[in-house]
Amino acid sequence: MRLFNSISDEEILVRIRQGDEKVVDHLYKKHYKMMVNHIMKNSGTEDEAKDIYQEAIVVVWQKAASGNLTLTSKISTYLFSICQNLWRKELERKSRLSNEESDAAESVDDDLKERTAIMNQCIMELGETCRKILTYYYFEDMSMNDIAELMGFANADTAKTKKYKCKLELDKIVKSKYSVGDFLD
Repeated sequence: MRLFNSISDEEILVRIRQGDEKVVDHLYKKHYKMMVNHIMKNSGTEDEAKDIYQEAIVVVWQKAASGNLTLTSKISTYLFSICQNLWRKELERKSRLSNEESDAAESVDDDLKERTAIMNQCIMELGETCRKILTYYYFEDMSMNDIAELMGFANADTAKTKKYKCKLELDKIVKSKYSVGDFLD
């Protein structure tokens, strides 16, 4: 990783456009502590902070890879603002959820069972690797290190990246089959 210590932000974007996953790993590791600590200091758990940071990295990666990212600040500042915005949205979502009251426990259970069945059906449409990763993480509560070891990935960061890409793929499947209205009463 020493090769990346003196790399400019613009060179990082160029390498992302070229598909260099090592530079994405470098970017992830370089700013990880700062981003995660910020979210944790603002009412977030470590897991929430990691998820938000992972989403921010994917946003940068997707925008840079598509050529739609022109930096007007340092890449760390851009990442920080994405994390702030994502965390703000998450806090707003949590606030809305905590302010809502459930009508009846039974209807909530029925909705949960139906949504679980829908998610299971959509998960089955994923490739085997994604099915395993998401099952291990969400249903078997395995750590990223354990998943990386079990799946033969280089490290936990690789497992996190793959998990996030699998989540995106699952989102696409769900959105192709269902609309938001299908989940609202």
